[in-house]
Amino acid sequence: MSNDSKAIQSQILDAFHFRHATKVFDPDRKISDDQFNTILEAARLSPSSFGFEPWQILVVQSPEKRELFRDFAWGANGAFNGSAGQLGTASHFLIFLAHTDASMKHNSEYQQRFMKEVKQLPEEVIGFINQAFQKFQEHDFHIEGTRQITDWSAKQAYIAMGNVMSVAAMLGIDSCPIEGFEVDKTAAVLEQHFGIDPTQYQPAVMVALGYRADEPQFPKTRRSMDQIVSYF
Repeated sequence: MSNDSKAIQSQILDAFHFRHATKVFDPDRKISDDQFNTILEAARLSPSSFGFEPWQILVVQSPEKRELFRDFAWGANGAFNGSAGQLGTASHFLIFLAHTDASMKHNSEYQQRFMKEVKQLPEEVIGFINQAFQKFQEHDFHIEGTRQITDWSAKQAYIAMGNVMSVAAMLGIDSCPIEGFEVDKTAAVLEQHFGIDPTQYQPAVMVALGYRADEPQFPKTRRSMDQIVSYF
């Protein structure tokens, strides 16, 4: 193994040891535009099932807009530690939206346009993918109902979210994934104040980014490798 490969391995592991679910950020430290664009590019380049990218990202920077979620986003409002939470302190606050069956049901108009305009595929390839995706949804994974398709889209969003947090850590930027919110109330606020159609998109997960106010109080704990990996 070359010295360069060893150095890269060390950088990766250092970043993953550095990353923790940051509850309170330093409100005076902001992520530079250049670094944030790199983080967003990592999300944009993330893989997704069938390459359909069934997610959108909202970057909520307005303090007034963030406050709209405070009463029911209990995982981000500092309720457990008496702080302003991630909503009040994060440099950047992201909401990942999952596409619903309106666009992710097989043979949807959105998918046809996506394959033509984004992936620039020829008609015969589009026809093959339509058949394969229908089989995948109806037979292989049994993803047919509105909730099932939206949950499948959220799984793809989590891939992008993981890359966002990993790249941020490699840049020395802290993060926190947040599932602690009421979905229905979040969707209602998104519809009323952000113009997000709930029949098209549902909130999947939130992510706060910035710089930690304090060092973690507890060491990182994980199961050992032999507890999680089996070789056959």
